[in-house]
Amino acid sequence: MNSIIQQESLPKPPVQTRQHKVGKWNESLVASDVNQIWTELHRIVSSHPLVRASKRAGFLVEEGKYNAYTDLTQELFVALLSKERFQHYIDTAMSDAEVEAEISQIELTNMLTAELRKRYPESYRLARRVSTLIQSSATFKRFDNVNNPDAHRRLADRLYGLSDWKIQKMRRDVQEMHERVKVVSFHSRDTRMVGCTGDAQIVISNPELEKLIIRVFKAIDSPVDVRSLRSFVMSRLPIMDIHLVPVGGSGDSDDEDKMHFEIPDTRETPEEGLLRHEAEDEATGFVDGFLINLNKSVRGKAKQYDRMINVLWHCYLISDSGTQLEVAEMLGVSDSLVSDYRKRIEANLQQLSFDGVNEARQFEKALKRKVRQMIVMKTEEVAA
Repeated sequence: MNSIIQQESLPKPPVQTRQHKVGKWNESLVASDVNQIWTELHRIVSSHPLVRASKRAGFLVEEGKYNAYTDLTQELFVALLSKERFQHYIDTAMSDAEVEAEISQIELTNMLTAELRKRYPESYRLARRVSTLIQSSATFKRFDNVNNPDAHRRLADRLYGLSDWKIQKMRRDVQEMHERVKVVSFHSRDTRMVGCTGDAQIVISNPELEKLIIRVFKAIDSPVDVRSLRSFVMSRLPIMDIHLVPVGGSGDSDDEDKMHFEIPDTRETPEEGLLRHEAEDEATGFVDGFLINLNKSVRGKAKQYDRMINVLWHCYLISDSGTQLEVAEMLGVSDSLVSDYRKRIEANLQQLSFDGVNEARQFEKALKRKVRQMIVMKTEEVAA
């Protein structure tokens, strides 16, 4: 008993907590210590999560072991100086922690998001729309805060899924989900103009975007984090983020030291055109051989061959047939059978060899015409 009392009376070791470093901003600002201010800004830039993500995405150029964020730090320093924020921090008697939080969470974040919006306007806009929809629509629900609804987690790391899924829903590997999402058809572009100045295209309306997110969830069949979900959804959309870069040339600059060059003529020669047409005609002739090999893969059985032709049509040759599960339901077969037919089709496709993209395109066009005729003829026979 005495030993227990003695143990309870012993002082407990202090709990070690991670302390976030805060610069001595007031001391540096009052003393106008430019070097120290720049050093503190470089520290904030180097540790900011959005800056690190920008570096991975290729926005920042690695100039040296310690100079990766130099340009961005200088840009932030000039922005704060031009907006007279340093003087504002002194006049309002903000604490060091408040100054640090405003620079990191507001000023630097706004600078980076503005650059993202400028470089990739459609991707940025659609990523925001996807995030908003999954949080606001009753069709989706969050899976990572079931036992702790008040748990805080960054939006990009939160797990979402369909609202009718069970909480114990199996979670798949990201690589597997990346392959499964490829069965979702590519959405056509909505070219209607919107925005305050009417200079932005819709790309996809909100109702259609929600339907696309649902199709993605059904295809991956697993809860997924918001960052990956946005990537999956946007991979099924025709996003065009064009970043214009001047190529130079005579008369576009007064800089005499600038290197002048001519853009090469990449148009094909008559000989190249003739060879291309011959190769395309040869590729068209591959269609009959490809269909014969498909027939052999099911040992010439008419019923199985008809199913395989329908799988080829709905999963590969048209873009609005839906997911693999929807195709299986439409054909009245199991998902595993459709998957087996797809493996056989892809195995035969891999045996084909084309010398160029144009040959492959001609093969696809000819195959599409042939398969459409086969399906129409079969439908007429059944109707008769």
